[in-house]
Amino acid sequence: MNIVIDTSVWSLALRRQRSSTAVAALELAELVREGRAAMMGPVRQELLSGVQKEQQYETLRGYLRAFPDIVLEAEDYEEAASFFNRCRARGVHGSNTDFLICAVAARRRFGILTADADFQHFAKLLPIVLHSPRGSLSG
Repeated sequence: MNIVIDTSVWSLALRRQRSSTAVAALELAELVREGRAAMMGPVRQELLSGVQKEQQYETLRGYLRAFPDIVLEAEDYEEAASFFNRCRARGVHGSNTDFLICAVAARRRFGILTADADFQHFAKLLPIVLHSPRGSLSG
């Protein structure tokens, strides 16, 4: 199964001063080696936004270009809005990108790798599968 990688995990993995033992970052490396890590355009945009130095931006952009974007369709955005509405009605909030990740994963039967605790709440209400890092106690 392919795994959509949330911005939170990419950020952990790409940080200069990250812990080399961050379980989610290690799992991302494993998924990349296996060819199972899936990138979305909105996640790419979040990662590249706010990079202050042009050289760092170019380096990061070059690295991320190795990961083709999942082609998004109108139905992905419609499902994301439906998921947003379903969760909001139950008092669960998230970003538009979070719900788009959920919709894309659900529609394609992909898992989601995230370090964002909000996804635990989404998983109680939405037909998504959270991918547990193999090195974690919960996996």
